Amino acid sequence: MRRRDDERGAPLNRTPRLAARPARLAPRSPGYPLPVLSLLTRLDAVSRSSGLAVVVLVVSNAIPLGGVLFLGWDILTLLVLYWIESGVIGLINILKMARAEAPPDPGAGSGITFSGAPGCAPTAAKAFAIPFFIFHYGLFWVVHGVFVFLLPLFAGLFSLFTLEGKLDAGSGPALLGAAISVEEILLAALALTVSHAVSFYVNFIRRGEYRRVSVMGQMARPYGRVVILHLTIIVGALLVGVLGQPIALLVLLVVLKTALDLVLHLRSHRMATD
Repeated sequence: MRRRDDERGAPLNRTPRLAARPARLAPRSPGYPLPVLSLLTRLDAVSRSSGLAVVVLVVSNAIPLGGVLFLGWDILTLLVLYWIESGVIGLINILKMARAEAPPDPGAGSGITFSGAPGCAPTAAKAFAIPFFIFHYGLFWVVHGVFVFLLPLFAGLFSLFTLEGKLDAGSGPALLGAAISVEEILLAALALTVSHAVSFYVNFIRRGEYRRVSVMGQMARPYGRVVILHLTIIVGALLVGVLGQPIALLVLLVVLKTALDLVLHLRSHRMATD
């Protein structure tokens, strides 16, 4: 007769064997809905800029488009807004120059270098470059602002005369009398400021771009972006002034500025990581 397991001293194991449990799904990353997280991941993969910074840039630049389509923004409002943005770019660049850690590179930026120990070179560069940038870029920004506020006058003078040389007072005063909503401009400028601040933190600080750029190299970077953007805006503004501010042209101007801003943003961060 077969002895039972308990008689042989072997422990009884009467617990039924359970089927293997399926692996638990990884929890979703907190903070963003899954479609947004997927979009940011794809943007990170195709560019060297943070996907979050790219999304915020596009969204903040869409606010002027909504102003043109739904709030009746005119060319003067757009010019003032983009002029304020150029000032924000200068302020953010001062923070970047103060944080830059790479030693001076003779082939970067303005080519100005400093002699001395490698550890002291960035500090000496900052002592010269930051005050110089504040003066030079500040002067550029003030002159740009004078031109922005005088541009409607020039555009009005251009439209005072028809092709036959006769006085036409219809479009000139309308352009000169354009009203600017300070609250709307400040809200849009705040959104653009948030965009540049997000890019500064995510790309420059968290991704460590400050370790790969010198003070002098960073000093020269905003000029190319600002000059290209605002030459495009000013040429478009002159066309808008001559043609009487058709809404389609204003929309085209905002879209073109956004596209250029995005391309130059991606290019600048590609250079920072090379």
